[in-house]
Amino acid sequence: MLERAALVRTYGRPREERLVFTNGVFDLLHRGHVASLEAARSHGDILVVGVNSDSSARRLKGFPRPYQSERDRAEVLAAIRFVDAVTIFDEDTPEDLIRDLLPDVLVKGADYRESQVAGARAVREAGGEVVLVRLEPGLSSSDLVDRIRSSSSP
Repeated sequence: MLERAALVRTYGRPREERLVFTNGVFDLLHRGHVASLEAARSHGDILVVGVNSDSSARRLKGFPRPYQSERDRAEVLAAIRFVDAVTIFDEDTPEDLIRDLLPDVLVKGADYRESQVAGARAVREAGGEVVLVRLEPGLSSSDLVDRIRSSSSP
């Protein structure tokens, strides 16, 4: 896991390799996350993943989320073979981090429109591209939580 300054020093521009960035809460890592991350990596040479901090995830998802700490989520992501670096951000969106890093490719799930993707404009203005990857149907952390809740007896 890299702090923002170290991440930008290591992977910032100029660089020879094609840098891909994606982000999310990644609270309950599942096959859909892995498929999206693998699809993201297919667009470049280096995959950097931004993870919402605990406080950011709570603001976005509400209590009791996140179920796992930011450090645990980051360490699990860092263990995935095609993830090259993981960093935690505390803002609601990684817009500032994306402006600092200026990836060649910014990836989000196809449940977004490009106009909704934080940092898309900055990446486009720097000559990069925004890619929306297909999501695995029926796979989300919220769906998992709902299934767990509905299967447990009071």
